[in-house]
Amino acid sequence: MDLREFVSETLTQIVEGVKNAQNKAKESGATVNPRLMISVELAAKQGFLSTEHGHAQFVQFDVALTVTEGTGTKGGIGVFAGAINLGSSGQSHDESSSVSRVKFCVPLSLPT
Repeated sequence: MDLREFVSETLTQIVEGVKNAQNKAKESGATVNPRLMISVELAAKQGFLSTEHGHAQFVQFDVALTVTEGTGTKGGIGVFAGAINLGSSGQSHDESSSVSRVKFCVPLSLPT
């Protein structure tokens, strides 16, 4: 999975998850992500941003990117999102890989 797909899928699933939780909570008389009734200054102290659509919060990403090159492999960059598999599979490949970390935040205004 490349970084673009990972970020897009993560943010989409967060929004869809909140929407699903809101529908289920409504059945019990509860509210998920209610509209905040606080000042802009207090919201900022709590880690929220004031936007034209209400309050937004940061979704923080800390992603490990792997680059693998070598014989028998296709070079490229991708998101490292799995367990390391140790052992022998009966094949031999010369390859080198490097891991880089990327940290960034995306403001997200969740449905209310």
